[in-house]
Amino acid sequence: MIIFVTIIHVFVCVFLAVVVLLQSGKAADLAGAFGGMGSQTVFGPRGSATVLSKATTLAAGLFMVTSLTLSVLGTRNGKSSPAIFQKTAPITAPQSAPAAPGNTVPITATPITGGVKGSPQTVNVPVPAPQQSPEKK
Repeated sequence: MIIFVTIIHVFVCVFLAVVVLLQSGKAADLAGAFGGMGSQTVFGPRGSATVLSKATTLAAGLFMVTSLTLSVLGTRNGKSSPAIFQKTAPITAPQSAPAAPGNTVPITATPITGGVKGSPQTVNVPVPAPQQSPEKK
């Protein structure tokens, strides 16, 4: 169902763009280029609705309907994904005594290059000495 509505939505979008680009502006005469009204009416020249203006109205209505339908179908069928702060990666730490400054700690990492997982690699990282905060005077 969602694929069908998406296909209809794409066709409506293309049709709406074409119909809007085919229309001429309200003040398409020479006076309209300089801010003139082009007619002596109070609210400017307004003719009867043309086929293109009716097609624009219809396409805009269909665009809104298909957009809302896709939105409802997308939220109804989709799984809610956790927020970025709720995603956690498992952390594995060695079950030994805490490392002292000057020693090294093994860290295992799995590189991912171009979406392809590599083999896990272990790197020995030196443990930094704790920094002391400056005292407030």
